[in-house]
Amino acid sequence: MQIIHFNDWELLDAYAAQTIINKIQEKPNAVLGLATGSTPLGIYAKIIEAYRSKEVSFAQTTTVNLDEYVGLPAEHEQSYAYYMKQHLFSHIDIADDHYHLPNGLAENLEAECDRYDQLLEQNPIDIQLLGLGHNGHIGFNEPDALLSAGTHAVQLKAATLEANARFFASAAEVPKMALTMGVGSILKAHTIMLVVRGADKAEIVEQALTGPITTEVPASLLQTHPRVIVLLDREAGRKLK
Repeated sequence: MQIIHFNDWELLDAYAAQTIINKIQEKPNAVLGLATGSTPLGIYAKIIEAYRSKEVSFAQTTTVNLDEYVGLPAEHEQSYAYYMKQHLFSHIDIADDHYHLPNGLAENLEAECDRYDQLLEQNPIDIQLLGLGHNGHIGFNEPDALLSAGTHAVQLKAATLEANARFFASAAEVPKMALTMGVGSILKAHTIMLVVRGADKAEIVEQALTGPITTEVPASLLQTHPRVIVLLDREAGRKLK
């Protein structure tokens, strides 16, 4: 595990974006595992800059997203499909049939999870971008006695609902379920890049990276992976020795 500390977000975002760009320059048909939320926004902005300056093309690239809310159409402003279009896909030259998210409106969620797992088998991930939840979740793999290896529907925990409430007009509107790539699928990625910001994440960073490996802290399972790059701002990494 390679852990890199940054004094400011600009440098962190630039490093993360360049890591992804380097992979695509080396392998134009690379498969990227992508994340949503506030953490990747600066990274996506840097990637768009690189595309606009003709440093990189995504014409052959495939992407797979970690998760999607159950019950939100792709056009909903808080769906992850909408987020990805707004913050990345509509600004680069990726083909419409080359980016993928779980379908949160699927009538049969189990069948949708099977479909997504097949997609992941056919498109092995070269670099998986991850954020870290306050309770240690990666994707929407919430702390539990048992974790699912494959894509599955999950009831979101209270801490996650609370964290997501700021994006909705009221707490009642926050989706209670999501479809998420499983921990097993995440760990199959060739390289994992975990990005964490802020003093409020310092304790969970310490638990995830240096504590016991436990399903009660899903991110701790990253300790078992051979190629993990961890990018931390100063506040997020302050508890690490």
